[in-house]
Amino acid sequence: MRKKIFLIMKQAFYLSFLLLITQLSFSSINLNSHESIKPEKKHEKISALIERFIERSHYNHTKIDDELSSKIFSKYIEDLDENRSYFTVTEIQNFEKYRYKIDDMFGSQSLDPVYEIFNKYRINASNRMEFALDLLKTEPDFTLTEIFEFDRSEKGWLTSAEDLDEIWRKRVKNDALSLLLNEKDWDEAKEILEKRYQRFLKQLNQINSDDIFETFMNSAVHSLDPHSSYFSPRNSEEYQIQMSLSYFGIGASLSIEDDYVSIINIIPGGPAAIDGQLKPKDRITAIAQGIDGELTDVIGWRLDDVVQLIRGPENTVVRLQILPEGMAPGEPEKIIDLTRDQIKLEESAAKSEIIQTERNEEKYKIGVIDIPSFYRDYRALKSGDEEFTSTSSDVKRLLNNLNNENIDALIIDLRNNGGGHLTEATALTGLFIDNGPVVQLRNANGRISRLDDPDPVPRSSYNGPMIVLVNRYSASASEIFAAAIQDYGRGIVIGQQTYGKGTVQNLYALDQYVRRNDDELGQLTLTIGKYYRVTGESTQNRGVIPDIKLPSYIDKSKTGESSRDSSLPWDTIKPSRFKKGKSLDSIIKFLLSQHERRMESDPDLILLKEDIEESLKYRKKTSVSLNLKERIEEREENKKRKEQLENEKNDSDEDQDNEDRDINLYEAADIATDYKVLVASEEEKNQIAKQIN
Repeated sequence: MRKKIFLIMKQAFYLSFLLLITQLSFSSINLNSHESIKPEKKHEKISALIERFIERSHYNHTKIDDELSSKIFSKYIEDLDENRSYFTVTEIQNFEKYRYKIDDMFGSQSLDPVYEIFNKYRINASNRMEFALDLLKTEPDFTLTEIFEFDRSEKGWLTSAEDLDEIWRKRVKNDALSLLLNEKDWDEAKEILEKRYQRFLKQLNQINSDDIFETFMNSAVHSLDPHSSYFSPRNSEEYQIQMSLSYFGIGASLSIEDDYVSIINIIPGGPAAIDGQLKPKDRITAIAQGIDGELTDVIGWRLDDVVQLIRGPENTVVRLQILPEGMAPGEPEKIIDLTRDQIKLEESAAKSEIIQTERNEEKYKIGVIDIPSFYRDYRALKSGDEEFTSTSSDVKRLLNNLNNENIDALIIDLRNNGGGHLTEATALTGLFIDNGPVVQLRNANGRISRLDDPDPVPRSSYNGPMIVLVNRYSASASEIFAAAIQDYGRGIVIGQQTYGKGTVQNLYALDQYVRRNDDELGQLTLTIGKYYRVTGESTQNRGVIPDIKLPSYIDKSKTGESSRDSSLPWDTIKPSRFKKGKSLDSIIKFLLSQHERRMESDPDLILLKEDIEESLKYRKKTSVSLNLKERIEEREENKKRKEQLENEKNDSDEDQDNEDRDINLYEAADIATDYKVLVASEEEKNQIAKQIN
């Protein structure tokens, strides 16, 4: 059978979502029946296939041996009980006999030990939830001085069931306290928690053999790198729906993280992106249908069940109760109303605007082109439509419009752009360089290929001062573009260190590799290559380091490729030959000095920096008080601090229309203005020198 391999050059966060959506979080679901689930015959077939692909096609040609077996074992245990809340140290020690045997289970030996571990987990999880339900019979004493450690991921395993009882007693108390802080009384909180815990028990009963196999297999392939993943037949179909965006929803990628449905990424052009309130790492705690619908608590639900609640008919309203990123359970939640719609390409297309700035009583026009993703309408292209929609064609049109407006400098805004089509990254780069290589790719066999500016004519669409604005969520194709602009000396990159997703994936439909197969086998996404800059440096893991850093709420230690345990390393290959422009070092040094001066004097930047520092400090918390009075006081103090910052910000804004302006974008405009003024001054000096000579 002819192999049909589909090259996937998708953005980092879509890939992250796709690998995470299959990784069902069983650590919050429980079971009434202890009947063991067994592996199916087809799972041995799938294991053997995946072993072959890993050893032959993965970028590292990783051999499935004892070393990898140990990594898979640790990852599997972590995926089941990341917060150390179900297994005791004795049980973990009993599982250790399988640490170096998992490699033998890929096709040759039984997968029974994998299921044995999970079935033991089911018993423990069921007992924990029954214990939690029993605790609800008595109202906790919220006047005691106690601390709940909600993040135990870095802690050791507990030694006894009694130790676990104490952890769960505090967990249940915190669950109740969180509801009391959101204006529920004890009876209401008790009812909500009873339903929540009973739902956990019911949902664990629905886990089947495919679910367990998928969890285990994702533990295996995620041990290779973060972007390789396995999709069961059920989730293979879900993958196609998500990639085609052929459904009506809110336009957000989701995953399960420790009981909560968490936002992975906001899809450009969708209702959530247009509304602007929902952010990555926000957590959905409840969902309601319609403006007046009753909120349904969804903490602990299966991801696919939550997705079904969010999806619905076009032009209908879904209400989400959100616990913002960094906020501990029980902190104030917010309600977001979103109208379901189909993702429209034109809404996710590049857009432009002009920001007016002033220096020395002289006005400047700074053009801004916001690029949410690197898109290309392949369907129109294949049909022969020469006017097919693409990032590069849209940006070229916008540049013509901005040039007609006589802009003084240009900002390309790639913040939150997770990538997309590689061909569009090279074509976009070609709009700003005369010609030459844009990116290099090395495959699993070590073969290096090069992608050049697709337009060989030595010209560019814009020649003035240029800024590329990025943040930690700028990934993949965004990093290729930003790196090329930086390497050619064509522009200055400002913002935050980018994501560091410099790998390429292939998608293998496993059914196509087995003859006379009656079973559906799912599909495998496997990392098969890496991107490299024209300088020979990889964008993998390290990302693109900005020339000038801007303050950001995004904690790079928690977000990005370098925060993932199995990330492929940064490395280098031989540089490409390319014609670099004049060094920008002296210009960057001057712009940096001006930026630092504003950071110390501009009220908006000062307040932004202070708020970020407070926010990052708060996010480092791993425990909360279980004293109701203390929690109320802490919440009120935090609320007052935010109100004070907001009032100070409003007082500093002379123009009230700019209260909600994008501070970093306007700082980028100031940097671009400084760039223009400096370049104009240099040109004037050169003209005078020529006249003298």
